[in-house]
Amino acid sequence: MRLELRACVVRSYRESDAESLARHADDRRVWINLRDAFPHPYRLEDGRAFIRDSLAQRPETRFAIEVGGAAVGGIGIVLHPDVERVSAEIGYWLGHAFWGRGIMSEAVRAFTAHVVREHALTRVFAVPFEWNAASFRVLEKAGYVLEGRLRRSAVKDGRVIDQLLYAHVVPEGPLSS
Repeated sequence: MRLELRACVVRSYRESDAESLARHADDRRVWINLRDAFPHPYRLEDGRAFIRDSLAQRPETRFAIEVGGAAVGGIGIVLHPDVERVSAEIGYWLGHAFWGRGIMSEAVRAFTAHVVREHALTRVFAVPFEWNAASFRVLEKAGYVLEGRLRRSAVKDGRVIDQLLYAHVVPEGPLSS
């Protein structure tokens, strides 16, 4: 998969991305806003293992965000099974050196449209942590709407915190009842 955008490229991972991923992911400012499955510190072997796992997935659901020829972030979805098979959770991160440039808003908008088409989704949602105002802005610029606050729903860095529920909902169509 490859989405050529104005500020970045969203594409399939390459084994050669591991060094760049490790360089940009090994940052507490990145880690603090992600699930604990994202390691900290983030080492070269973490990048290699993540890329191997990502490339083995079918369907492919995790992708690199490339700027200037280097993988500087990631974006992906978790597809839901059974009755929620029309929904997916989106997650993303970007190296700190690239924050504030509109890269992630553009990537989230284009990637959301792509996965909705590719996987016949009616809903894509995100649950950023209560302190992540930058992620709220990214989602809002990408057309997501705040649906609610999930009180005391997560633990990060030893603190019980709220998450905010944002969603992109596809207008009613053939799957609606």
